Amino acid sequence: MRDTIAALDIGSTFVRAIICERDTDGCLKIIGTGIRQSTGLRKGVVVNIEATLRAVSAAIEDAEMMSGLEFTDCWIGIGGNHINGINSKGVVGITGKKRDSREREIGQEDIDRVIEAAKAVVIPTDRKILEVIPQNYKVDDQKGIRDPMDMIGVRLESEVHIITCTVTGAQNLIKCVNRAGFKVNEIILQTLASGRAVLTSEEIDLGVMLIDLGGGTTDTLVYSEGTPYSTFTVPAGGTQVTSDISIIKNISLENAEKIKIDAGCCWDSLLDYDDTVIVPGVGGRPPMSIPSSQILTIIKPRMEEIFKLIKQHLDTLNLPRPLGGGVVLTGGAAQLAGVTELANSILKLPARLGSPIPTEGFGGLVEEYRNPAFATVIGLALEGDRRTGLESLERGTDSRNGEKKSGALIDKLKSWLREEFF
Repeated sequence: MRDTIAALDIGSTFVRAIICERDTDGCLKIIGTGIRQSTGLRKGVVVNIEATLRAVSAAIEDAEMMSGLEFTDCWIGIGGNHINGINSKGVVGITGKKRDSREREIGQEDIDRVIEAAKAVVIPTDRKILEVIPQNYKVDDQKGIRDPMDMIGVRLESEVHIITCTVTGAQNLIKCVNRAGFKVNEIILQTLASGRAVLTSEEIDLGVMLIDLGGGTTDTLVYSEGTPYSTFTVPAGGTQVTSDISIIKNISLENAEKIKIDAGCCWDSLLDYDDTVIVPGVGGRPPMSIPSSQILTIIKPRMEEIFKLIKQHLDTLNLPRPLGGGVVLTGGAAQLAGVTELANSILKLPARLGSPIPTEGFGGLVEEYRNPAFATVIGLALEGDRRTGLESLERGTDSRNGEKKSGALIDKLKSWLREEFF
C-alpha cells in the first residue's frame, strides 16, 4: 500500500481535502486538511468550472501547507441528483477446472464473467457505470453465497447493485481537479465512502439506511444483508433550509446560515421557548430579537419534507428483511439539533448521528474531525487506501501467476530437450 493517501470531497457548500500518511506502525493518520466554501456546484453538479477550480485549489493548498507534503493524485467523491442505482442479475455456465463429467470448480474467470453478464443492462448514452457491487451469488440451487470461489457446480448466478451517473457530471469534476494540477485516481460514490467511515459491520449485516444530509441534496444508501441494495437522492438539503430562513425573515443567506448553525432546531421538545434569536437588520435598520420557536417553524417543515420523501422511497423497496441497523445520519445538515429525533419519528426506525469511527489502522481522528461533516472525505481516504491495497494484491498475484507460467514453460522445454537429444 502507499505511504500517503489524498482525498477530495467536492460538495455543494464546501470543498474538503485531506492528506493521510502511513506511520512506521502501518497506521494511516490524518496529517493535513483543507476546507473552502464551494459556490460552483448546484445539487452535486458542477455549474461553474472556475469557481469550483478555485475552491479545489485552495482546499488542496491548505492541506498541503498543514501536512508539509505535496501530492499529485487523489480520490474524489461524487453524489447528487444525477446518481441512480439499479439491481441486476446475471447467469453463466461454469467453465473452470473439471471435477467430473458435468461439474466444474468455480474460478475467478467465472466470477468475472457472471459480473459482466449482470452488467449487461441498457444504460442511456449520457450515463456511465460508476460502481458494480456484487450482492450475492447462487451456485445451481444453492442461494445466498457471498464468495463462490472454488465451489463445485454447473451454473453460476449473481445479483449486483449498479450505480450510474451522468457522463458530464463525472467529466466536469475530473476536469476541475485536473486543471488544479492533480490526477484523479478514481471517482467513488460519496454515500459509499461515508458508510465506510461511519457504519459498523454489525449495522451493515443487519441492514441499515445511510442518509447523507448535504448542502444541495440528501443522498441515501440502503444496505440489506451486508451489501448495498438501493441508492436514492432527494433534491433538497441544508442549503434549502438556509434559503427558507433567508426568504421568510428577509435577511442575507450569510446571516441565515449563521442563525441556522447557532439556533437551528427541528424537534420541539429540545427547544427552550425562552430563548431568543437576534435577526440582523437590513439597510441600516436595527436588529430584531425574535423567539427561537419562529426559527423552528421554518426549519422543521423542510426537514420533515426531506424525511417523508425518503420514507416514500423506503416503502417501495422489497427488502428481504427489516433494517435492523436502523438509520445513520451524516453530512453537515445532520448536525441540526433534533434531526435524529425527527428521522426516528417519520421513518419509524432507530436513528443515530454518524461521525467517523476510529478504527484499527487509522488514526489522527482528533475531535475536530469526529463530526458528520467530515464523514465523506475521511471515508474517501479509507476507501482509496483499501482499493490501492487490492490493486497491489492483484498485481502481485498476476506477477506470481506469470512466474508460475514461465516456470512451467521452462520445465516443458527441458523435458522436450531431454527426450529429443539425450
